[in-house]
Amino acid sequence: MIQKEINRFLRYLATEKGLSDNYQVSVRQSLEKFSAWLEKNHGIKESDQVKLDHLTEYLGHRKGTDRLAASSLRVQLIAIKIFFRHLAGKGKISRDFAEEIDSPRLERYLPDTLNEPAVTRLLESIDTGQPLGRRDKAMLELMYASGLRASEVTGARLEFLHLEERVIRVTGKGNKTRLVPVGQSACEAIRDYLENERPRLVQKHTSSEIFLSHRGKKLTTQRIWQIVKRRAALAGIEQNVYPHLLRHSFATHLLSNGADLRVIQELLGHADISTTQIYTQVDQKHLRNVHRKFHPRG
Repeated sequence: MIQKEINRFLRYLATEKGLSDNYQVSVRQSLEKFSAWLEKNHGIKESDQVKLDHLTEYLGHRKGTDRLAASSLRVQLIAIKIFFRHLAGKGKISRDFAEEIDSPRLERYLPDTLNEPAVTRLLESIDTGQPLGRRDKAMLELMYASGLRASEVTGARLEFLHLEERVIRVTGKGNKTRLVPVGQSACEAIRDYLENERPRLVQKHTSSEIFLSHRGKKLTTQRIWQIVKRRAALAGIEQNVYPHLLRHSFATHLLSNGADLRVIQELLGHADISTTQIYTQVDQKHLRNVHRKFHPRG
């Protein structure tokens, strides 16, 4: 039964590959939708009955009838591909036909960024004399200095932070850890917060997360979104500011100031360099705008 093979495959992803829960859920949903469609439309319940024509018909159905976007269709196809590749490797099917399908071409959307003066304005507008001001400044400084995701900020712990060496160890997607440098300004803000504000937030149930709520609990990603948006509003920044925007700005500013793309890939924790290459398009767009603005015949 395909469903049993899906369950075994998910256990393999969890135990041997160590992939995140969210990724496993996404793969399960994609495979179960395909399995349900196969049984409903073709009466297929076994993986060795699935042919290339079935897959192409299914993708056409998802794109045409369900109007699935190319990005979502690609997620579905990748899950199906890795599933049938696994089955072929285990000898459950004679041939990995799914490899013959090309992934849908994705439109490359340029990420939004804050320019450097806007980032400075945001960070310097935070009043550390106000309640939780030190925490918020330290957190936003770290997000911009190290390009961290909101989920990585919530999981940042004291034992992973080394202010003397100016590095922090974070756990990113797929439970992969990486060491990321922390800038001097961020180190100073974090040290100020740890010495002068965090001790007042600590309660009996408090763990070793760096950033705490006023109740001594670790911050949720939703709360971090709220903090970033509130601080941007207080700074008078009209642009839509959110945690990942600071990460995009981190990468774009590094690139525009001469950093190597491979280094940026390592800092961001991207598994594939193609994910990082989107920032080269942002930089090229910036260069074109500068050329048009300042060249006499631009």
